Amino acid sequence: MTGAPQAPAATRAPALAGQTVVLIGGSAGIGLATARHARAEGADTILTGRDPARLDKAAAEVGAVGTAAFDATDPAALERFFTDLAAPVDHVLVTAGGPYYATLAEMDFDEARRALQEHPMAMLGVARHGAPRVRPGGTLLFMGGTGARRPAVGLAVTSAMTAALPALTAGLALEVAPIRVNLIAAGFVDTPLSASLLGEGLEARREQLRATLPVGRVVGPDDVAALAVHIMANTALTGATYDIDGGQQLLPG
Repeated sequence: MTGAPQAPAATRAPALAGQTVVLIGGSAGIGLATARHARAEGADTILTGRDPARLDKAAAEVGAVGTAAFDATDPAALERFFTDLAAPVDHVLVTAGGPYYATLAEMDFDEARRALQEHPMAMLGVARHGAPRVRPGGTLLFMGGTGARRPAVGLAVTSAMTAALPALTAGLALEVAPIRVNLIAAGFVDTPLSASLLGEGLEARREQLRATLPVGRVVGPDDVAALAVHIMANTALTGATYDIDGGQQLLPG
């Protein structure tokens, strides 16, 4: 006796088919991982980064349709990049930049001033110059963090940015609507940037997180990339901050 005929497995259309995703800071880490995920979901990608050689290597890997080598913290270069785009795009993810850690006694005030200005000003620049180049319903997606929500010595500058960026995201979402604006707030992510910041302490940090995080593993670039693509594809999402830290915030201080 044979069983009932089995229904064919449902197939899902690629979530970003026919769309174009710009990855600012797309030559490594979260940006490159998101380029891979976006390509898997049917999107074309445009990568930017500071290092032309690394950028070309990343672009070849994901089959990017375009690249641009420039410093995303340079307002003129950022404006020029969006002005020179040959056609409208659908999504922009900005991963460029990094946190600044220092105690008050050891703080370089010039570096602190740069850190306090650089990230929000880059967001404002992308919103002003990028939003007009994004199709309605697309999104501007920025990276923030969760680790500095709990005050600690040496985290004053980063804590200020952690608190400010969600408010900036919400305000921009109203200003550039119907373009969507969202923020991903990540905890520790195992990227080349994390490796450069921690140096010889990287493996110890990984082991600590494996032993303590509720998810039982370290968050990687692909985890963040999957969230980024979901936010791009879900057109109901705007003005919000999405945490991804493996439960790091739930741990005792």
